[in-house]
Amino acid sequence: MFRAVISLAAAALLFGAVQAHAQTPAKIDLLTENFPPYNMADDGKNFARDEHITGIAADIVREMFKRAGIEYTLTLRFPWERIYGMALEQANYGVFVTARLPEREALFKWVGPIGPDDWVLLARGDSPISVTSLEQVRQYRVGAYKGDAIGEHLQAQGLQPELALRDQENVRKLMDGKIDLWATGDPAGRFLARQDGVTGLKRVLRFESAELYLALNKQTDEQIVQQLQQALDQMRAEGVVEAINARYLQ
Repeated sequence: MFRAVISLAAAALLFGAVQAHAQTPAKIDLLTENFPPYNMADDGKNFARDEHITGIAADIVREMFKRAGIEYTLTLRFPWERIYGMALEQANYGVFVTARLPEREALFKWVGPIGPDDWVLLARGDSPISVTSLEQVRQYRVGAYKGDAIGEHLQAQGLQPELALRDQENVRKLMDGKIDLWATGDPAGRFLARQDGVTGLKRVLRFESAELYLALNKQTDEQIVQQLQQALDQMRAEGVVEAINARYLQ
């Protein structure tokens, strides 16, 4: 009888431990890229971890996870296609920031929006180019970032942008006259150009707008998604998101 009591007690302890483990939120491995001013390595390189990653989105995401009480790792690496694919295929992975588009809607679970992203065509300040639609852009050489939603959108519209492995390459190609227009996000593109010493770029056309999100693997527990969304909503209501933006854009 004594042994039976011990066995029952041990079973209860084991069951309690399993329950506690099941209720512990999974650690999320977060991936990002150099995409100023939203995410960037503090040394400008293409690999960084944790506290060596700065930017509007990085600061917002850190605060979200802190408030939600969810453990995470944060890694910045290159190229975008690789980290996007990891979040798409591997459980408990997430990638940010990425545009929430209809064709991507069912691929992830989403938390956001974290920030806006106008899709624009930028030209040199002395460029005479003037267009009112993407149809008129076909006669020009357009640079875009390989694997990015903006370049994919242009391709879907029947354009053939020249795709660069790093968006920074497009800044120099534009200034050197190797492309006529740069398809990029705003404010991200202008911020990136300023880092390269380039100012005075001219917005030729805004052809789309998107909201940028944290995209979590489809297998992510729905409770985690809700906790993160609630944390972000609270941050926005308290003015925290606005304050983080001001640190980088003013």
